[in-house]
Amino acid sequence: MTRPDDPAIPASAQERPAEIRPRTTARRTPGGASRRGPADPVKTLLHHHRDLCERAVDPLEIAAGLEAHGLTDRTAARYRHRDVFALAEELYARVPPRTRAPAAGPTTGSVPVPGPDADARAAWTLLALLPGAACLATAGVLRVTEGLLGDGTRTLVTVVGAVLACLALRACLARGPLRAPEGAGRAGMYGCWLLSYAVYGEELLAQVMTGGPDGPWDGTPAPLLGLAAAVAPAAWCAHLFTVHAQRRLAGSRALEEFGAGVRPLLLASVTLFLGALLPLLLLADLGLGGSGTPVAAACLGVLFYVARLLAAHGLPEPGTAALAAACAVEAGAPALVLAARLPGLEPLAQPVNALVSTGGTGAVSALACGGAAVGLLLHAAFALSRASAHTRS
Repeated sequence: MTRPDDPAIPASAQERPAEIRPRTTARRTPGGASRRGPADPVKTLLHHHRDLCERAVDPLEIAAGLEAHGLTDRTAARYRHRDVFALAEELYARVPPRTRAPAAGPTTGSVPVPGPDADARAAWTLLALLPGAACLATAGVLRVTEGLLGDGTRTLVTVVGAVLACLALRACLARGPLRAPEGAGRAGMYGCWLLSYAVYGEELLAQVMTGGPDGPWDGTPAPLLGLAAAVAPAAWCAHLFTVHAQRRLAGSRALEEFGAGVRPLLLASVTLFLGALLPLLLLADLGLGGSGTPVAAACLGVLFYVARLLAAHGLPEPGTAALAAACAVEAGAPALVLAARLPGLEPLAQPVNALVSTGGTGAVSALACGGAAVGLLLHAAFALSRASAHTRS
C-alpha cells in the first residue's frame, strides 16, 4: 500500500471526489454578521419602542410618544419618512393587531371623539357651580344676619362656608376638564396661601408698614367670592381648549404645524377666561361693598387657570413652581419691612415702600401673581404645543 502523499501518485488522484464540493467561507463584516444590504431603520425603531407601539390604539398616540422621546419631523427623515406622523402610521401598521387593546368609546375613523358626552358635561358643570354657590350663600347669610349674630357665631358661619366651598372645589377638580390625572403635587398648599393673602394680605401689609401688626385685621372676601364663581367658566374654557386641540392634532400632518395651531388656541382660552373672570370679580366687589380694582385677584385667577390647565394635561410641576414663586414674593414683602426695623437694615424696605407708594398694598400681590402668570403662560405656550400633552387619558 502506498501513502496518499507518495510522489509516485499522480496529482489528479490526490484531489477530492467530484461529488464533494469544497466548502466556501462567507465574507463577514467586522461585527460578525453577514452583509445583507442596508438595515431597516424603522424595524430598529420599532424594537426600541415596542411597548409604546403595542399599547397605542391609534397612530396619534405613537406620534405623541415618539415626540416625547425627542423625535422631531427632521429626525423622521433619517427613517425615510417626511414627518413623525407618517412614521407613526408605519409603526402602527407593523405591530400585530392582536397585541392592541380596542379603543374605548365612540370613534371617528382612527381618532377618538374628543370630549365627554352631554350627561358628563352636565355633571361636571354642576360640580363647577358648587364652589361659587357655597361662597355666595355664606356671604348672603353674613349680610342678612349683620348685627343680629355675635362675632363667635359669624366666625362659625364663615368657617362652615369655607369648608363647604373647599369640599365643592375638591369634588369639581376630581372630574371634568380640570381633573389632573397625575395629581397637582403641593399646588393645593400654595393655593391656600395665595387665597388667604388675597383676603387678608393687604390689610396685614398695611399694618406692618405702619408699625404693626397691631391685632386682628379685617379681610376682603370679594376676591374669594369672585374666584369661586369663576370655577365654572374655567372648566368650560379648559374643555373648549382640549377639544379644539385634539381636533387640531387629528388634522395635523407635522409637529410644527400642530404647535403653530395650538398656541393661538391657548391664548384664546386664557383671554376668554379673563373676560369671564373680570365681570365676576367686579360684581363680587360691588356686592360686598368694595371699591377697589381687582387687578391682583385677576392675576391670581389667571395664574390658577394656567397652572390647572397644565396639570390637567399631565404637567403639574411648572404650575406648582409658579405658585410657590408667587407665595415667596408675597411672604417676602412683609418680611422685608419687618427686617428693616433692625439697625443697619433700613434699605431692605425701600423696594416694598416704592411699590406700595406707586400702586397701593395690592401692588405686591399683583406683581407676584402677575409675573408668575406671565412666566407660566410662556412655558405653557411651549409645553401645550407638543402632541404628547394632548394624548394623556
